[in-house]
Amino acid sequence: MTNSTLYIGLMSGTSMDGVDGVLADFQGGAIRTLEATFVPFPPTLRAELMALQANGDNEIEREAIAANGLARCYADCVQKLAPAAPSPVAAVALHGQTVRHRPELGFTRQTNNPALLAELTGIDVIADFRSRDIAAGGQGAPLVPAFHAAAFGKAGTARVVVNIGGIGNISVLHADGRVGGFDTGPGNVLLDGWIGRHQGKEYDADGAWGASGAAHAGLLAVLLAEPYFQQPAPKSTGRDLFHMEWLDARLAGFADLAPADVQATLVEVTARSIAEAILQESAEVDAVYVCGGGAYNGALLRALATALGGNIAVESTAALGVAPNRVEALAFAWLGYRFNTREPGNMPAVTGAKGPRILGALYPA
Repeated sequence: MTNSTLYIGLMSGTSMDGVDGVLADFQGGAIRTLEATFVPFPPTLRAELMALQANGDNEIEREAIAANGLARCYADCVQKLAPAAPSPVAAVALHGQTVRHRPELGFTRQTNNPALLAELTGIDVIADFRSRDIAAGGQGAPLVPAFHAAAFGKAGTARVVVNIGGIGNISVLHADGRVGGFDTGPGNVLLDGWIGRHQGKEYDADGAWGASGAAHAGLLAVLLAEPYFQQPAPKSTGRDLFHMEWLDARLAGFADLAPADVQATLVEVTARSIAEAILQESAEVDAVYVCGGGAYNGALLRALATALGGNIAVESTAALGVAPNRVEALAFAWLGYRFNTREPGNMPAVTGAKGPRILGALYPA
């Protein structure tokens, strides 16, 4: 095992658009990004990963083939980052692509082939970060609050870090040092699915289409009646619950709504579910910082600020020195560093695990 403090973190999340990668240095306990890149998924791979979110024929073989394709995308990302490393990289740490998340049944599955990635890159690979927390009775998610506390926490200041990827999650960094957090519900997953269906686009750039419509109070009430929103923490969710079939079932009776009005309503669902979770967890919040793809949706950020009452600052994590599209990859680089230093990566208060656990599994180069 190398003594290097350089790590590459890779993240492909529930939006399934591609791989975010960072080269990070943790020398002296600091958290420093040296380089970042993004590798989009080939359309065929993205389509297959989307298809694997639901039950289908020949799933075992199809998933294995998709995992090989993923490994090659991950390797491309590593090869773009590695030249910026001033010394050897200790490990590549990656999340894999979630295709099932069922902690209530005792498992989560991230499609991945870390052995192939180690072979392609010649660098140690650390993967499978969620399963140990689930084995210890936790949700296996969210894992980022521990990193958010290390990277963004400030003594005496109450901050909330909101990750809005396909699914939304919050990390509540209390002024007294306590940390809370959980998955709030849909982030971009329904927004992306709806605009994909009606306009053939992968996402709503800056939320422009959603901003062109008007939220429908009746539909909003139906969507927010989903029991998950009232479920107490610890809790986590994913595409297993929030998917287009879930939305279609609740659109019955609203067939006359303009598609843009549905999109505007979905913006409100994401914003209000996040805001209500924040206010439930912490009555006093100094600022809210947003990362993930949702940080680039102006309509969504405005809706979130309004849902929070209009008196709490809502900014992207760029204000704290980390671009919104780099935070999760940096978090997994940090989790890889924690694995190699034999330090816990989970927060039992967040996930519900029986105690702190070292997360991950090593695939040597």
